[in-house]
Amino acid sequence: MKFIKLLSLFFFLLVTGRIAAQDVKHTFALSDTAFLLDGKPFQIISGEMHYTRVPREAWRQRMKMAKAMGLNTIGTYVFWNVHEPQKGHYDFSGNHDVAEFVKIAKEEGLWVILRPSPYVCAEWEFGGYPYWLEKEEGLQVRSKEPKYLEAYHKYIMEVGKQLAPLQVNHGGNVLMVQIENEYGSYGADKDYLALNRKMFIEAGFDGQLYTCDPEAAIKDGHLPGLLPAINGVDNVAKVKKLIGENHGGKGPYFIAEWYPAWFDWWGTAHHTVPAEKYVAPLDSVLSAGLSINMYMFHGGTTRGFMNGANFNDQNPYEPQISSYDYDAPLDEAGNATDKYMKFREVIKKHLPAGVTLPEVPAAKPAEAIPAIRFTQTFGLFDHLPKAALHAAPQTFEDLNQAYGFALYRTSVTGGKTAMLKIDGLRDYGIIYLNGKRVGILDRRLKQDSLQITLPKGKVKLEILVENLGRINFGPYLLKNKKGITGKVTLNGTEVKNWYSYGLPLNTLNLAGKGVEISGGKPVIKKAVFSLKKPVDTYLDLSKWGKGTVWLNGHNLGRYWNVGPQQTVYAPVEWFKAGNNEIEVLELIKTDQNVLPSLAKPVLSELQK
Repeated sequence: MKFIKLLSLFFFLLVTGRIAAQDVKHTFALSDTAFLLDGKPFQIISGEMHYTRVPREAWRQRMKMAKAMGLNTIGTYVFWNVHEPQKGHYDFSGNHDVAEFVKIAKEEGLWVILRPSPYVCAEWEFGGYPYWLEKEEGLQVRSKEPKYLEAYHKYIMEVGKQLAPLQVNHGGNVLMVQIENEYGSYGADKDYLALNRKMFIEAGFDGQLYTCDPEAAIKDGHLPGLLPAINGVDNVAKVKKLIGENHGGKGPYFIAEWYPAWFDWWGTAHHTVPAEKYVAPLDSVLSAGLSINMYMFHGGTTRGFMNGANFNDQNPYEPQISSYDYDAPLDEAGNATDKYMKFREVIKKHLPAGVTLPEVPAAKPAEAIPAIRFTQTFGLFDHLPKAALHAAPQTFEDLNQAYGFALYRTSVTGGKTAMLKIDGLRDYGIIYLNGKRVGILDRRLKQDSLQITLPKGKVKLEILVENLGRINFGPYLLKNKKGITGKVTLNGTEVKNWYSYGLPLNTLNLAGKGVEISGGKPVIKKAVFSLKKPVDTYLDLSKWGKGTVWLNGHNLGRYWNVGPQQTVYAPVEWFKAGNNEIEVLELIKTDQNVLPSLAKPVLSELQK
């Protein structure tokens, strides 16, 4: 009996000890020169990695890779538009379970820097804002406008429920929380920044808050009383000067975004930067005791329709590609690159005494799987929802639709050649007459007009419009409506009476045996194929035209033969041993029926 009591006591102490260990509250504070973790100087060596861009099943593997490179912290944005896709409807499940992402980081021995500002930029659709903000009359993002603040407040309260308990001062691993994001590049309203801080604290973020801005914007984007951080600068003297000037002449000194490379957009050369260019700056920054967050350590993939775009008065519209490889230390599939290994050698020189790095995990195998042959073809226009008749084309926002496509259909009198003009095409329009493709208009190329020949009689005019990504940076954030946002004219006369069909393609409801398609109308190809063992692979779409790929229900992202991306990464985690299902939406080269794959990605090939 005595033995049983002692055994029970042992298990009680073991369990309560584990619980206590999980709830240990740390302190995280600032000295004049360094961060203090539990009262001791702590140098943050962080890498940015976004939960939305990595399959949930692979979060832990990527974090092990971070640990092996020498990182002690992971940085991530929190994306409003994935967590509140429709007003008042919240989603923190599956790949959007940011709290689980943070908890896994803790289990892997990593701290977290959290960036839950409603605006993130991040080469992400609308800079992270949900599309429905565009529907609110008079709403002004990044301002004190009441409708914006009301929507922002409701959202950040929900984020706080998920993440505030995970702060270091509550027993979690979140060291710091960023308010706003490079606000100085957009505005200079300190009252607005103060409202951000107030709402964050109300949401439960009662630990260390900070702001981040590039060199030219730090003065406008910093809120007195918070730690200012700098983006895009790694000259030690300049970092200390810029932060000190905005923080009472003191630190600590944190480079919140240190760029080891850059992102890509459609039709422009792939961006790569040799590791050698960054080895010496990284060494000097760490030698000086500065803290750092690499943007990106691991980019991953911007799947679905979530890529953003850049646009301003000087540059054309530039939608970003689906691959977010970023030429980062960890490649799109989560494997170590030459840059990773060289950075690891630098970081090893600056580890605390007695700390050693784990071995770098072996690269995951990637293979070219047997070519997939499609056996079913479905017409996109054969699966349309109901549509009401309106005088003018309805925008995506009118249709309560965030992403994807919209089809506009009307009839006109033929028997003539006419100039078709679309005011406010957002962003890519394919024109059909009586079911036959007759032309394409591309916002990237500043195209809005096309001469067409209308056959005699009544002619069915259709325009399929794709949202290629809302602008994510700069002054045009609130000019982000999608679809046909103005009027359509033929020889200067407005065309009226349009049916507008929303095609968000959140799911593909393909029924029947499929059909034979002619005239170049868009198609969805479907196949079932078998794999003995799942592996990473890269679907080779270089001979296809433009579209989107789904694997076992997962939207893998867009492809477009203009490049530079010619392959689509298909992660091992989303394959199955046995039968797998694939669908491809093809807009241009609708006769393609074979999809090969490669063991390596092609991210640097442009086509005309």
